[in-house]
Parts: sequence; C-alpha cells; structure tokens
Amino acid sequence: MSYTYLGDAHIGLTASYRDDEPPFPTDASLSFSRRNHLREDVDLLKRLLFPRCWNAGNWVADEGTLRDAVANFASLCHSGIAPYVDEDPADVVESVVNKLPDIRETLKKDVEAAYKGDPAARSYMEIIRSYPGVQAVVVHRIAHAFYEADATEYARELAEYAKMESGIDIHPGATIGDYFFIDHGTGVVIGETATIGDWARIYQDVTLGALHFEEQEDDEHTLKKGYKRHPDIGDSVVIGAGSKVLGAVTVGDHVSIGANSWVTEDVPDHTSVFISEHPTHERKQRD
Repeated sequence: MSYTYLGDAHIGLTASYRDDEPPFPTDASLSFSRRNHLREDVDLLKRLLFPRCWNAGNWVADEGTLRDAVANFASLCHSGIAPYVDEDPADVVESVVNKLPDIRETLKKDVEAAYKGDPAARSYMEIIRSYPGVQAVVVHRIAHAFYEADATEYARELAEYAKMESGIDIHPGATIGDYFFIDHGTGVVIGETATIGDWARIYQDVTLGALHFEEQEDDEHTLKKGYKRHPDIGDSVVIGAGSKVLGAVTVGDHVSIGANSWVTEDVPDHTSVFISEHPTHERKQRD
C-alpha cells in the first residue's frame, strides 16, 4: 500500500525553526557523532523536532529537504499503522503529522521546564540530547497524538520503544500538560487514564497507576477495558522519588508529595504530603 504525504507540515516547522531564540540552539552547522537507533521513525522524529541537535541543521533553511524528511516520516508512520487496520490510514497520518509544529512548540516548553527544574542542567542542548525524561516525552507527545487519532497500536509501539530507550513507561493514552519534566526517570510509570497538569515535575521510580482492577461482567478472567483508573495530577505538582499515586484520585494544584509516599486518596490544593515517621537508623562501631 503506497502513500505520499502531500500536507504542509514543513512550512509550519520552518516557521517554528525561524522563531527559535537562545537558549535553544540556533546554529544550523552543529555536528554530532551519530547514534544508532532501532526505529527509523523515532530517529527521524527527533531530527524533525530538534534538527540543530541531531545533525540536521541544514533542514532549517532548506525547505525542500525538510519537506522530503517530513514526507519520509509520514510514510514510516503509515507503514507502522497499516498492519493494524484494513483501510488506508492516510487521513490519520496526515492529521497527526500536521501537528508537528504545535508538538514542537510544546516540547520546547518541556525543555525549558527541565532546565529550570534541574540545578545540574547546563544547557538546552544537553537536555535535548541527554536527558532520558525528555527523550521519553518527545516520543510520548507524538504517540499521544496517534492514540487520540485511534491509531492506538502504533502509538503503543512508539511508547514501548521509548521505554526501552529511557527506562520510562508512559502509556500513550496519558494526557500531559505543558512544561512537564521527569528528572532521572528510571522506573517511572504513568498509566493510560492519568492526566497531568502544567509545570508538573516527577522523579525516578514514581508510579501514577491503578489501585485495583475491575473484571468484565461476562468474563471473570478478562479485566475491564477503558474505564478511569489512574490519577489526575494538577498544576505545579512535584512528586518525589519512589512515590506511588494510585487509583482515580485527584491531586490538586501546588502540591508537593515527598519521596516514597503512598497516595490513594484525594489531595487538596496547596498541600504537602510526606512520610511522618521515617525509619530510624542505628550505627554500630566496627572493631
């Protein structure tokens, strides 16, 4: 099944590149050693979203080459979706690829949040190329768009690849607001029906998961699908390392959840949650 992308996402991307200002990279001549990727679509996606950071700086000023790259990405997405559906998925691909300029602008906000939220960060370039949380969110933003367009199986493929690459498991159904930052990231799990507001920051080994599962009424061995089972996280929330927020609970705005907390009830706005009695440590002098 052949497919040729005829949309104009390259025009929007060109305008978006042109609007970049420091501290985003603005030098199109930068050159880095190439990283090998198992998925060509993800590799190409990264270059389309941040070309100056992934050896594609010439795309910034070369609209023809950029148009071809966008068309190539669209073709790869089409090939990824096609095995799952009987009809031609061209309309789905076109609708999602046309969102690339908007997705890029959202990701720029995520990079800004990472820089502002990590005292160890030295540059936007470092964040874009090195931070696993950013790598995962780059893929999630496009995977979520495909999920919303009912290309759920292809979206899940992208999410699983991002998990393999970053150690971060974000279901493509999760809805995530602007200025999102996952620091360190290893072991983070965000479930399908979770929602996260703006300026949220979470750390390694955090789970936004389900507390329990319901079974299908007509089959006790099959878990029920498509119901709300994950948390809603508000704006300006910080969730510390190792914390578990479970079930369809609501965490309000401006909430801080301390490390290793276990949250299974709603948390109101402007609240700090923490373990009140930490284990005590004993020390014994060795002979």
